[in-house]
Amino acid sequence: MSARRTVAVVAPYYPPKIGGVESYAARIAAALAAAPDLRPVVITTRPDGLRTTVSTEDGVQVVRLGAWLRLSNTPLSPLWPVQLRYWLRRTGAEVVNAHAPVPGLGDLAVAMSGRRPVVLTYHAGSMHKGEPGSGAADRVIGLYERHLLPRVFRRARRLVAVSPVSLAAGRPHAVEITPGVDTDRFTPGEPASGRPRTVLYVGRMDRTSAWKGVDVLVRAFAELAELPGARLRLVGGGDAVPDHLALAGRLGVADRVDAVGELTGDALVAEVRTAALLVLPSRTEAESFGMALVEAMACGTPVVGSEVGGIPHVITDGETGLLVPPGDPGALATACRRVLEDGGLADRLAGAGRRRAVERYAWDGLMARYLSLFRSA
Repeated sequence: MSARRTVAVVAPYYPPKIGGVESYAARIAAALAAAPDLRPVVITTRPDGLRTTVSTEDGVQVVRLGAWLRLSNTPLSPLWPVQLRYWLRRTGAEVVNAHAPVPGLGDLAVAMSGRRPVVLTYHAGSMHKGEPGSGAADRVIGLYERHLLPRVFRRARRLVAVSPVSLAAGRPHAVEITPGVDTDRFTPGEPASGRPRTVLYVGRMDRTSAWKGVDVLVRAFAELAELPGARLRLVGGGDAVPDHLALAGRLGVADRVDAVGELTGDALVAEVRTAALLVLPSRTEAESFGMALVEAMACGTPVVGSEVGGIPHVITDGETGLLVPPGDPGALATACRRVLEDGGLADRLAGAGRRRAVERYAWDGLMARYLSLFRSA
């Protein structure tokens, strides 16, 4: 039997950090580890510290590079070009699967790959923040997306767009492979109409990720305060969590808002399976997909999302969930109220969402396409 070929999965972040890119990269690594002819090595960054660490996590070798500084949400180090070249050579990587849009590690992996074929997975639409005070950052992002990113795209052998709004979508050498869900793990609980009135958000809550719109959700929830038993649960971490709790206090609903921190595994599944609905209130095109949506749909949990970015490609309004204008607390509150008060609607959305998750977003079929890409490369 021939030796297994090594694929280097290079991602700016990786579990235990929680997020869509992290989960997507980890799923690819797991699929590679299970393949008889391929093996993964993960190259990522450390949450803190400067020294490189090497460990085995869930049977996968993970190399974590130190970051010298962080610019907005982007880790950076002047040593990465040398380190990437070294670790690609030392691990025997024959194919590189780089993940972006966080500028830095993914772009450098493409540049440092040498003659190795690169499959570049691009996870976002435009990263323009569009927030007050973000003018300088948006100008830098604009320069990056207009001038540097097209060169990175051309250098890659194949591009993977995670949704139709990804900046990689529509390019001649691009394919679309969405994020997915483990439909054997994320399974329905009791009918949505019989669950406590818990509104759930799952995702990061960094100040640099204000486009996620969690403040909009808190304001919308304040309009639901008169509903008996209504609670808002915020799952995830970040430096904006105290801001959201302070806003809840100013709006008089602090006693109904719980920030439970980052959850993984069975604890996360339990949160999603028992919620009355999950909300993704993002404001901008940076939300190219929304993995939390398909996890909720797989659990038979109704979903409400903003009509922006890739969310409308996941939610069919009135069929598998409800869509609302981005940045509109009143419209979001109205949609949430409909689901919380109309048990028939909640159960219809839940059933259709589960079917959509199984038919379109089950990981096994999506990962088979990835393995085929790596083998052809």
